[in-house]
Amino acid sequence: MSQAPQDSDYPLSEVPSGARKGLLSTSVLLFGFTFFTATMFAGGKIGMAFDFKTLIWAAVLGNLLLGLYAAALGLIACRSGLNSVLMGRFCFGEMGSKLSDFLLGFTQIGWYAWGTATIALVLVRLLGLPEGLTIPLMVLFGFGFCITAFIGYRGLDLLSRVAVPAMLVLLVSSLWIATRDAGGWTALLAIEPKDSMTLSMAITLVFGTFVSGATQATNWTRFAKSGRVAVFSSLIGFFIGNGLMIIAGAYGAIVYQQPDVVEVLVLQGLSMAAVVMLFLNLWTTQDNTIYNFAAAGCNMLRTDRRKTVTLVGAGIGTLLAIGGMYEMLIPFLILLGSIIPPIGGVIMANYFYCHKQHYPKLAEAQLPAFNWTGLGAYLIGAVCAYLSPWVAPIVGILVGALAHIVLFEVQRALNGQLQAKANS
Repeated sequence: MSQAPQDSDYPLSEVPSGARKGLLSTSVLLFGFTFFTATMFAGGKIGMAFDFKTLIWAAVLGNLLLGLYAAALGLIACRSGLNSVLMGRFCFGEMGSKLSDFLLGFTQIGWYAWGTATIALVLVRLLGLPEGLTIPLMVLFGFGFCITAFIGYRGLDLLSRVAVPAMLVLLVSSLWIATRDAGGWTALLAIEPKDSMTLSMAITLVFGTFVSGATQATNWTRFAKSGRVAVFSSLIGFFIGNGLMIIAGAYGAIVYQQPDVVEVLVLQGLSMAAVVMLFLNLWTTQDNTIYNFAAAGCNMLRTDRRKTVTLVGAGIGTLLAIGGMYEMLIPFLILLGSIIPPIGGVIMANYFYCHKQHYPKLAEAQLPAFNWTGLGAYLIGAVCAYLSPWVAPIVGILVGALAHIVLFEVQRALNGQLQAKANS
């Protein structure tokens, strides 16, 4: 008889009813997760290419789709008590789920490396520090950012409750200064964009920037007290929180023609505020990111030693940061937009269609080593997303889900024929 996990974050089992959290706790945590510098950078790129009205449409559409995607996965996570990597066992099989563990863990460690490199490089530039301090700072922040994740949900929650209000105050102040510097609302609306980008590409950028985070937000929505809490907290985090990041980044780019949010704050005379915002902004995402990596690593290795995996992940992320991950952001985003969304599509189809909205207890489930219908559907979805000229992440989700349903029905029909032959 298996022992209950000692880790209060339940890395290898369902979250019990006694450990569930309310709307405030879950929403604030997800809000802090989506307050991410890279998202503001993506917003800056969009702001350079669109007028303000078109920008708002791109932000609303992209973040609404992202919020609905996160909410659908959040509902499944709340009802099952499982996160995405644990649900992967039902979708891809006991051994096959290691594929999703690797992919989801890889994306999160990539983000962690980018964030670690970013804070070190920007601090050296803004504070005029010696170049030789760059690598020591990467090591310091690489392991420092993981402290709250090492504690677990409680540490993430506490940091978010402090950091989110502080970042909101700074964002509102920055937006007010930008409006003043633009010459008022009327002058802002009259600014013409200098770059060009299609609306489809803008939505892809909005959706794709944080789709990997939305896929793994189940690590916290599985703690939600009810399906309603899971859905609303997901929408608050990914529609409102991520939307604010996109709009704030774009707003500064429109006014100052500068997509880098840190440079915008410096232009506004908020240099020290820029350092504080960048630190809080990255920390609230970095700790969630390394927590996600630990969740994927625990499932891959079938270990409940989450804290050990967290420290190992921080070490890997630090090495990648030192190795130059900062320069790889755009290719990394394009890759994520193809390989991650199909996982969410397969999970939704597997839960709602194949399992009729009910997973058995993980410890009691009789699962195959490989679920070929899920693995095949994922491959089809990823290839279609990569080759798609349209919004790649959305194509990946829809094709992955549809392919899983079709392959599931084909397998069921073949099994029925084999059973009929065996009985005749």
